[in-house]
Amino acid sequence: MGMSRAKAGSVFTVGALGLTIAALTYPAMLGVENTATSPDRIIANTFYGPLTEADRDFVAKVRAAGLWEHPLGLLAMKRGTSPEMKEAGEHLVVGHGRLDITCRKIAQELNITLPNQASPQQQQFVATVDGSTGKEFDSLAANIMRVTHGQIFPVIAKIRANTRNTLVRQLADQANDTVLDHITVLEKTGLVNHEQVNLQQTSPPKMPKEQTTPPPPQPGSPILTLDIPKGLEDLQTNAPSAPTPPPAAG
Repeated sequence: MGMSRAKAGSVFTVGALGLTIAALTYPAMLGVENTATSPDRIIANTFYGPLTEADRDFVAKVRAAGLWEHPLGLLAMKRGTSPEMKEAGEHLVVGHGRLDITCRKIAQELNITLPNQASPQQQQFVATVDGSTGKEFDSLAANIMRVTHGQIFPVIAKIRANTRNTLVRQLADQANDTVLDHITVLEKTGLVNHEQVNLQQTSPPKMPKEQTTPPPPQPGSPILTLDIPKGLEDLQTNAPSAPTPPPAAG
């Protein structure tokens, strides 16, 4: 019996998620492979508090996330087939544009080298979505992004709970709010397959380090900036508060 178009699309989506989902979960970040494997090791004492390996890697991780999620948001703004998908794209672009401003400021203050390109796996992430059209584009974009945002939540929480560096703590606060907002607008599309998302979040595939490591920036090359399009500078991206309970029946 032949496979229906709907089933084939589902298999394609699941396969693409499996191939590309590890970019944020196992980020062999810039320079980490050349240091001791102790996230709590203090690598610098700064005016803003001690900086650990985990702190440094977190700043680089947030930057790396924007290097592929920002372009994907631009694609969603342009090619999303529903208002909800286009709205999700706007929030991705604005959220990561604002996070990138913070990352570049922090990197300068704390002497952290930031990647200037996404990792090969992250670039394939965008290419996978870019190679689809119509509803398939919407579904791939929404589900891939929902998985990765769900995976990064515990990373942010751990950094926020443990860091003693005030700049890193501020970035964690901002990243937490941004990720929650992005999860909210992605789920608003009605396309998130929660069963598959939960599976991918808890059992992501391990990827070779060379696939998940952003290439080092070329010496003297200008730092790439993730610009916020005109007209979106004032976009409100705060996640909604808890819903108000309905009035008691009387």
